[in-house]
Amino acid sequence: MLSPKEAQERCHALIERAIKAGAEAGDAVYIADSSESVSVRLGALEDVERSESEHIGLRVFVGGASASIGSTDLGDEALDELASRAVDMARAAPADRFAGLAPEELLLRAAPPELDLVDAEEPDPLTLRRWAEEAEDAARAVPGVTNSEGGSASAGRGVVALATSHGFSGAYGATSHGRSASVLAGTANGMQRDYAWRSARHAADLPSPAAIGREAGERTVARVDPGRVKSGTYPVVFDPRVGSSLVGHLLGAMSGAAIARRASFLLDKDGQKIFDSSITISEDPLRPRGPRSRPFDGEGLPTGARNLVENGHLTGWLMDAAAARQLGAVPTGHASRGGSGAPHVTAGNLVLQAGTVSRAALLADIADGIYVTELIGHGVNGVTGDYSRGASGFRVVNGEIAGPIAEFTVAGNLIDMFARLVAADDLELWRGIDVPTLRIDGMSVAGD
Repeated sequence: MLSPKEAQERCHALIERAIKAGAEAGDAVYIADSSESVSVRLGALEDVERSESEHIGLRVFVGGASASIGSTDLGDEALDELASRAVDMARAAPADRFAGLAPEELLLRAAPPELDLVDAEEPDPLTLRRWAEEAEDAARAVPGVTNSEGGSASAGRGVVALATSHGFSGAYGATSHGRSASVLAGTANGMQRDYAWRSARHAADLPSPAAIGREAGERTVARVDPGRVKSGTYPVVFDPRVGSSLVGHLLGAMSGAAIARRASFLLDKDGQKIFDSSITISEDPLRPRGPRSRPFDGEGLPTGARNLVENGHLTGWLMDAAAARQLGAVPTGHASRGGSGAPHVTAGNLVLQAGTVSRAALLADIADGIYVTELIGHGVNGVTGDYSRGASGFRVVNGEIAGPIAEFTVAGNLIDMFARLVAADDLELWRGIDVPTLRIDGMSVAGD
């Protein structure tokens, strides 16, 4: 893996070759990562895995057309061939009046902010194994746990670099650490499984392996002997680990590309109130140590904090340069890049801000409801907002979590669901999308 400075130099070298080969403009992106993980099961070492990847991608523009190509070979001869082939491909491609680099005047010119994304400590395999064993041991020690799928611990490191032909150059490194455990409980005919995991940029920001293991064991035991629920209309409460998916659906519908294609259930709703006025959804890609933090976007534009939803109102679309041209707007610094191909839209460190009531108070007036802890499948229509997903979780009876339930479906329409959404005050910040416990009344539940 190259250092950030070396990665920038390779990107510049590729851009120079592309211009010499006949490109009118272009950008190059370098993405590399390495990771190591150790897994144990029933106290014995099960797997040690190390992976490394390194990729450089080139996008060129010729005569209003563009082409993208990538390679894992970063040698001079490979870059020569890459540049030549990309220009030939662009010359043969149809013109696209929306294609092009981001506006030069919007590029990040200042030094990128320091986001503390790199942990100087790098655990060795023996330390990873010890953490994995501690997580599994704690999970297996929970009364009622009968078997284990294992514990694991991992550490990784990556580098991203981007250079454009019109003046942007930047690079940054980042690390990641993860711990997890997964166990089983119950009899052979009614076996239940659950898990717990955490990830962070710095290992010091993680809970102890034992805490993660205990959480996995307690979650699993609570699911034993699930009942069924009768079909009907219920208040549905989403646990934070699944409620974040609702914000993910919102994010996809706010993509400028989806709006330009008229393929979003939020079409024509810019600026409108779609949540209760108590709901604010913020983004901060510059949060130190954040899981989705980055100092610049995939087109060289600065990133920054903003509210995607403020007092219940949408505040505008998320746009890369191409979508902005289609919509007659300005790119918003939300472009993201893979090793090749055109940019797509993403957002950094999203938070649905905490409400003012406790989780207990959120449940208190529910005489008969559903608490969802797991969602299954992908039954969401991004064009209409129709929502239908398999689920499991618990009954809520007279304001209290009751017995486990499984094999049911929760359904509704996201516009209606957003309008009825209420947030508790139990927000924790550690995922890429963080939400507190969420309640939505009047959802359709299909069970027995």
